[in-house]
Amino acid sequence: MKFMKLGSKPDTFYTAEAVRSVSSEVSSDLIIQVQGHRYLLHKFPLLSKCLRLQKLCAESPESSPRQIIQLPDFPGGIESFELCAKFCYGITITLSAYNIIATRCAAEYLQMTEEAEKGNLIYKLEVFLNSCILQGWKDAIVTLQSTKAFPSWSEDLGITSRCIEAIAARVLTHPTKINLSRTYSRRAGGGVGGGRDDIVSCNGANGDGGGSECARQKNISKGWWAEDVAELGIDLYWRTMIAVKSGGRVPSHLIGEALQIYASKWLPTKQVIPDIDSDKTGEKTSKYRLLLESIVSLLPSEKGAVSCSFLLKLLKAANLLKASPSSKMELARRVGIQMDEANVKDLLIPSLVSETRYDVDIFMAILEQFLSQGQSPPTSPPRTKGRYERRRRSRSAENIDIDFQERRRSSSASHSSKLKVAKVVDKYLQEIARDTNLPLSKMVAIAEAIPSFARIEHDDLYKAIDIYLKAHPELTKSERKRLCRVLDCKKLSVEACMHAAQNELLPLRVVVQVLFFEQARAAMAGGKVTDLPPDIKALLAAQDDHSSRPPAALSTTTTIPGTEDQWSVSGLKSPKSKLSTLKMKLAEDDLEENGIAKGLKFKNLCSIPTRPKRMFSKLLSINNNRSVAEKN
Repeated sequence: MKFMKLGSKPDTFYTAEAVRSVSSEVSSDLIIQVQGHRYLLHKFPLLSKCLRLQKLCAESPESSPRQIIQLPDFPGGIESFELCAKFCYGITITLSAYNIIATRCAAEYLQMTEEAEKGNLIYKLEVFLNSCILQGWKDAIVTLQSTKAFPSWSEDLGITSRCIEAIAARVLTHPTKINLSRTYSRRAGGGVGGGRDDIVSCNGANGDGGGSECARQKNISKGWWAEDVAELGIDLYWRTMIAVKSGGRVPSHLIGEALQIYASKWLPTKQVIPDIDSDKTGEKTSKYRLLLESIVSLLPSEKGAVSCSFLLKLLKAANLLKASPSSKMELARRVGIQMDEANVKDLLIPSLVSETRYDVDIFMAILEQFLSQGQSPPTSPPRTKGRYERRRRSRSAENIDIDFQERRRSSSASHSSKLKVAKVVDKYLQEIARDTNLPLSKMVAIAEAIPSFARIEHDDLYKAIDIYLKAHPELTKSERKRLCRVLDCKKLSVEACMHAAQNELLPLRVVVQVLFFEQARAAMAGGKVTDLPPDIKALLAAQDDHSSRPPAALSTTTTIPGTEDQWSVSGLKSPKSKLSTLKMKLAEDDLEENGIAKGLKFKNLCSIPTRPKRMFSKLLSINNNRSVAEKN
């Protein structure tokens, strides 16, 4: 820490009967009152250096041996006034980053300029500030923090902007060429009083050897400055970060790390949330809201500069603090750009406005942003014409191929990210499906937003649908059909098919589809493809990749007692007649829904071989008990 000493006389100020005086052979002729405190001083040393006191003495009449001057709005209080007074008497004073701002404002108030006397206090303070204070990292940080007590004075004198520029310049300099951070100094020095925190003079040495200094500097990360700058208030921090970003030399990910450090230090945590809820005046909430919106405005524009998890934490805080819609949508847009990094836990954003438990609308905005990103490039590069052109390819053609390969890799990454997001969305649906206030329209909209190619298997989606049906038993028959329309039975595992076949909450048509494709898959595996009609063979061939996939386990809360007994074919006297009855039920179902006697799925069912089928026999035995309920 740099310091400067002015004056050479010993301190002769003393206090007697609540009055501060100066020991002198000459009696005092001036009384100055500062914020309720009285000073018995002398005109000559003070008026020779303070133009303001000259004017005040000239304007006020001398009614007694001691002239009285009132200074009610003195900046810095009695401490800074006494420093200025001691400078006028030539008494030794010590100035550092901790008191230079208060002293500079006081000297400006008293007009201690060069016009009053050469080498006056303002001149000496400016030299010390520019040549020493602003050249050091720790001093500049402390000085900038102290400007908060004198905001208008510091702005008018240009001190705040000069401190910010000095700090930004230090950040933009190579780490090995600047001083250590305060935080790192305390850790390296073994405590507050050790290491680089030792006080040194402005013209003195740095206090420790250059070798150890360089050795410590090599261990500092490039983002060392973030912890120290995080000590600033949000207004000064925002201006400092703007200056750092405008320099264009700090990588965006380091800017993101600095913002994350600041947010973790100042944004409300779970322990602070009750205080916000009980904040009747709204002062705390407004303070945190301003802080959050300022952080959002500082986020780097580059993708990946901050983690998706951090963005979602900001989004949760924005909901809690009721931030502006623009800030929330900006966060949602940024999350959507890198949604493939998100996990379900972070995406569960509590809702404080709607009746639903989680903010589903903002999740839909995030998903929409993710899905609206760029399209995949062509599957093959443009071909050159002619044998000669294929032999001797120009450099531009090679560049085209290189560019194509880059776009292919980008397309592959985009496809992979969509597969990841599809899994996250299905897990998210499972979480929100438990909410009894979740509208069917939003459940369906989220489920249908994922492209069909992104869902390789539908087990997680089926589980989400099953959870929603259990949580919403009041759904009508048409609403259940609408919910299940997004489900692709061909992409269900064997375990999921077994569960769906016994799920009484599913529409009858879905159960039939499940059993149909499971029966067809079993026929394919058993080498009995010849028993299937040609249109069914083509359908199965299109889904061959999915059917060859190993089944995945599905865990639900539904348990069906006596499963093996229920799947037994004993007691079914005429499977063929029962199969005909099932076809009639499906025909009636088609007629109720569309007014058409034979739908597509009904046609497919009729094309199944009429020989006894174990699974269809099971279906008939189950649905005898639910046919009446289905019609209702």
